[in-house]
Amino acid sequence: MSITYKNAAEIEGLRVAGRLAGELLDYLTPFVKPGVTTNEINQLTHDYMVNVQHTIPATLGYGPPSYPPYPKSLCTSVNHQVCHGVPNDKPLKKGDIVNLDVTGIKDGWHGDSSRMFLVGDVSIAAKRLCQVTYDAMWKGIMCVKPGAHLGDVGHAIQTFAEKQGYSIVREFCGHGIGAKFHEDPQVMHYGRPGTREELKPGMVFTIEPMINIGKRDIKDGPEKDGWSIVTRDHSLSAQWEHMVLVTETGYEVLTLSAGSPPIPDFVPQTATAPAKT
Repeated sequence: MSITYKNAAEIEGLRVAGRLAGELLDYLTPFVKPGVTTNEINQLTHDYMVNVQHTIPATLGYGPPSYPPYPKSLCTSVNHQVCHGVPNDKPLKKGDIVNLDVTGIKDGWHGDSSRMFLVGDVSIAAKRLCQVTYDAMWKGIMCVKPGAHLGDVGHAIQTFAEKQGYSIVREFCGHGIGAKFHEDPQVMHYGRPGTREELKPGMVFTIEPMINIGKRDIKDGPEKDGWSIVTRDHSLSAQWEHMVLVTETGYEVLTLSAGSPPIPDFVPQTATAPAKT
């Protein structure tokens, strides 16, 4: 059963953790350029979290049953990596796209967000994939309100992406988040309207679609690290992630920050403002 957070102090703790995740991505943005290794980005991430934000990197040492402990302080998924890419010493090159996925723990609360970054000039196809994936995430976010269902969220994302000719990864999903890194509910990025769990005020979860240019099939990465996932057909994949609170009237995006990419024009701007508690 999904946890709901209605206490004002709880919600404020989640707001702070979410905002810090967004601000960490703001900080990392100028460092994502050709010649930089994802290990260097990992070190920047760790130092900023620990020494500046005074947060705990939630991924470092994290490992559900059957997984090895994750060895780094963020995930860096490049090009055809779908998710959970482990930072390494390979430099980013012009034309790459990379997802940086960060999760920090502040005063016991988790903040989780990810963004796509374009490394130098990238192909039109890569740029379009990143934009469509971003818009698809927001199509899902816009469905969040009390009385709606998680199937509404998934359906909005799936239909939007598939109309653009892309495919939705099915094996990984968004998740409840709060005092724990991963809580109920599971947030699928595909589905049918009116199905799955009904949304209630105080629920907090991530919406984080993984969308491929090619087919939706995935496999373990060649690194054999127990984490990295890639597209089976080696096509490009993109992902964006925000953390969302269900309010009494709609939703609040908890991971927005000053450097967040512009919200799409089709999103009512008033819907993203923090709710009063």
